[in-house]
Amino acid sequence: MRNKILWYALKYDGDWTKIGNAIKNKEEYQCLSSYPFPYITIVDPQYPKIFLRLRFPPWILFYQGNLRLLENDMVGIVGSRICSQQALRNTEEVVKILKRKYCIVSGLAKGIDAKAHSSALDQKTIGIIGCGIDVIYPKENAYLYQEMSKNHLILSEYPMGSKPLKHHFPWRNRLIAACSSFLIVIEAKKQSGTMLTVNECLSLSIPVYCLPTAFENIAYEGCNYLIENGANILLKEELEYL
Repeated sequence: MRNKILWYALKYDGDWTKIGNAIKNKEEYQCLSSYPFPYITIVDPQYPKIFLRLRFPPWILFYQGNLRLLENDMVGIVGSRICSQQALRNTEEVVKILKRKYCIVSGLAKGIDAKAHSSALDQKTIGIIGCGIDVIYPKENAYLYQEMSKNHLILSEYPMGSKPLKHHFPWRNRLIAACSSFLIVIEAKKQSGTMLTVNECLSLSIPVYCLPTAFENIAYEGCNYLIENGANILLKEELEYL
């Protein structure tokens, strides 16, 4: 079955539904003698149990780095790609405190994701991406890819060469949610991919914490909107107790 899943993942570019249909219909497959990156499938004993609680657990995960980091207590940190300088400073401050106890998980995008990872490089961090691991996206995060693939962990459902297609990123957000003991939203717009990660957390009963946004900052109303609708307000003095 392991060889089947790999073949279907390569054939269908990591598409969850198509892989599932191929398994159900017992499509023909070929056994590959090797594959350039390590991978783990849902039938392997070492498959991370945290993903089994998802409605759609990944059939396969390609990775570089230390897969055992998924055994740590983890916190997801997310937010806007195009963010304010204050949000970047806040991310660094939040990570500085939480990385003592938690492995920092984010999506290796630019903005808040990149700041979360870079602030945790002296401890432990996991990046979950929406393209092949050999496809560095965005290019400005090349240094993070290089460092994290050696000393931390990068995960993807998508095989080598898979492009960073727009629909991949909302789908990968469920994996960030599944890894998280709780999720922290640093800064977000009301309509953004961050909100999709929040929804995934809510479906798994994972607590969501938000940094409140200044009243006059109308560009990033997402956190205040979430707080208004029941998310937890994260205050600096509370970080030590999470």
